[in-house]
Amino acid sequence: MPAQSSLASRLPALSYLLLAIYLVILAFRTHNDTTMALVVASVVMFACCWASAMHLLGARPALQFVLIAVSFGWFAEQMGSSRGWFFGHYTYTDVLGPRLGDVPIVIPLMWFALTYAGYVIANLIVWQSPVDGVRGLGNTVMLSFLAAMIVTAFDLGADPYMVYTLKAWIMTKTDGAWFGETVQGFFGWVFVSFVIILGFRLSVRSLAMQPSSPFLRHHALVPLALYGSNMVFQMMLGNPVEIRSIAPFAMGIPLLCALAGYQRWVAPAKAPV
Repeated sequence: MPAQSSLASRLPALSYLLLAIYLVILAFRTHNDTTMALVVASVVMFACCWASAMHLLGARPALQFVLIAVSFGWFAEQMGSSRGWFFGHYTYTDVLGPRLGDVPIVIPLMWFALTYAGYVIANLIVWQSPVDGVRGLGNTVMLSFLAAMIVTAFDLGADPYMVYTLKAWIMTKTDGAWFGETVQGFFGWVFVSFVIILGFRLSVRSLAMQPSSPFLRHHALVPLALYGSNMVFQMMLGNPVEIRSIAPFAMGIPLLCALAGYQRWVAPAKAPV
């Protein structure tokens, strides 16, 4: 127990440290976007979100979120790359590093990081709090769908960049309606994100989620900063160039709404240690 309490007390500092490392790597990527930089950035983003989730939600709910996101994210990508499910037919190249099956290991990690950020942003928009408010089934479904759309807003710019600039995967169909990308892929992103977030919300309905250590207002800014930094990256390096104008609206509007909710949120004075 003392060891757990000691770890919990370090989670805020760990989250900020990992966020700072991620931002440095992201800045490096604007000058030289190598495979190593992308893989390391993805791993650091995953670790940062896990530390933040452990702090905000508690260790057990955070682990459940990670397991649901990583396992279903891998399954969806494996079925997509091998059978064309969800996203259409595509094949990963070697750009994203080591694989598990047909899927680069960093991809399921990114599914957790992005869905966690979407979860927090959606909660701030609706409940003015980074965690769930009323947990009725209707609210659970609605919030999960909203979070899935927020995640997919990121992919509107990320997908073309990954295909045309990094050549991280090759689409079988190259004449899709979104800068050559298929619209089916974005329906797949909404669906997979929705299943992950809904699965997590349903898995914790009977749990009283509590921060693992005192959670101050500024701690909720970590996932927002991760999402916002990726928006800025797309505004700077989006490819095709039209993405650079789309990103501040697709990602900026939900981010701004979340910041408005953040301004109205009153963090609990104390939380269990």
